Amino acid sequence: MQNNAKQFHEQNFDYFLILDFEATCDSPRQIYPMEIIEFPVLKINAKTFEVEDEFHRYVRPTINPILSPFCTQLTGIIQEMVDDSDRFYQVFNKFEDWLQQNKLIDEKQNPLVRFTFITCGDWDLKKILPLQCRLVGYEIPKYMTHWINVKKSFTDQVRHWPKSQAYLVEYFGITAIGRAHSGIDDCYNLAAIVREIAKLGHINLIYGWL
Repeated sequence: MQNNAKQFHEQNFDYFLILDFEATCDSPRQIYPMEIIEFPVLKINAKTFEVEDEFHRYVRPTINPILSPFCTQLTGIIQEMVDDSDRFYQVFNKFEDWLQQNKLIDEKQNPLVRFTFITCGDWDLKKILPLQCRLVGYEIPKYMTHWINVKKSFTDQVRHWPKSQAYLVEYFGITAIGRAHSGIDDCYNLAAIVREIAKLGHINLIYGWL
């Protein structure tokens, strides 16, 4: 573990939380409002960049409860997977229990260590989470109002903009796991990207705010 840690630049955080929501969708006409249907998060040690724990739940949408064929084809999420799942507020409560069990926050949502979220783009925490929380009357916790956009971290180190997560996987020669637009698979592939960026430099700048 110590040898592994030496290849990474020292970061200003103790942990990174890799996040990639999936939501209801359709094409060519989009569904509104979109609702979160997959809630995956990986806890990454900011010294070793190893995955220490995983939170993963599917979420039952309530406004548009029937998934479109396009949504199932894109995400791999079938109707039974969401029908048998909790609603968003129940999943979010379980997520906060998980954060407490991992000693990341206390019972009042105060951070216990230095951590932040990492996403590929700003959509997850700037767009879909605020929309979902408005739908259920849930206040966004302060610890989820800032995040690191990995595309911008990459640009800081390499000096050009990556058009997609698939581009980053190819750039670093990473063997991708699973399928694109599976939230949990995207999280593991994003974790591999973050490891590579950490070898180049820091992943410390908060780029996204609510």
